[in-house]
Amino acid sequence: MPRLSEVIAALDALWPPSRAEQWDAVGTVCGDPDAEVTRVLFAVDPVQEIADEAVDLGADLIVTHHPLYLRGTTTVEAGTFKGRVVHTLIKNDIALHVAHTNADTADPGVSDALAGALDLRITGPLVPDPSDPAGRRGLGRICELDRPETLREFAARCAAWLPPTAQGIRVAGDPDAMIQRVAVSGGSGDSLFAEVRAAGVDAFVTADLRHHPVSEAREQSPLALVDAAHWATEWPWCEQAAAQLDAISERHGWGLRTHVSRTVTDPWTAHAPSVPSPSISGAPN
Repeated sequence: MPRLSEVIAALDALWPPSRAEQWDAVGTVCGDPDAEVTRVLFAVDPVQEIADEAVDLGADLIVTHHPLYLRGTTTVEAGTFKGRVVHTLIKNDIALHVAHTNADTADPGVSDALAGALDLRITGPLVPDPSDPAGRRGLGRICELDRPETLREFAARCAAWLPPTAQGIRVAGDPDAMIQRVAVSGGSGDSLFAEVRAAGVDAFVTADLRHHPVSEAREQSPLALVDAAHWATEWPWCEQAAAQLDAISERHGWGLRTHVSRTVTDPWTAHAPSVPSPSISGAPN
């Protein structure tokens, strides 16, 4: 069995910490470098449900996309929910490792997994990494559909093929508009509208879209916007990452067992559809 330090070295080769944004908090949160690793659990969020799942599974390592302490802390006291996660992990000899923005821009990265989940053909990064001479790394991906389909059909594709959440899929645009070229970016993406417009795509799939940026984007171009839940756009990366570690384990003869959490950690738990009112024009049908 490999030591934790060996597994972390392999993960850092996939997603070098040096490629994370300066504000980010990636890397190993807790764990003994000399401890043996036999089972690894991949998840989006390092929340208590995931820690408990790792305990039940007998995992030695959790790899998450989101950091536990993005803005730092002065305490890991078990009375706080993040402190309780730390106590659970340490008491059960479970390490925690984070790959966040360094996984977003990797090749393959979070947006490759999102594009794959939607069966889109990738043509290149949306925001290329200037340090990559091959032009494959970067934020987001530009993709194409095998055949054009309406925005209504494309939204239904996203709803059917992404993990189900309470939010589902929100759409801004003409449902009958034809979609061929698509930009995708896992996680929050409304800071990328300028790059998306410059790419000349028909639609943009991302998450966490806000009223004012969407309103302004729709006034500037006919670009269709497809807003999924943040968790749903990043969960496909867990399967991709687990497969990458599987390949490394097989190459080294480690015999690791990898698992992908199916626990929905999206914070929204229910959705009540609006009831159209005849007194308000423009209400959805």
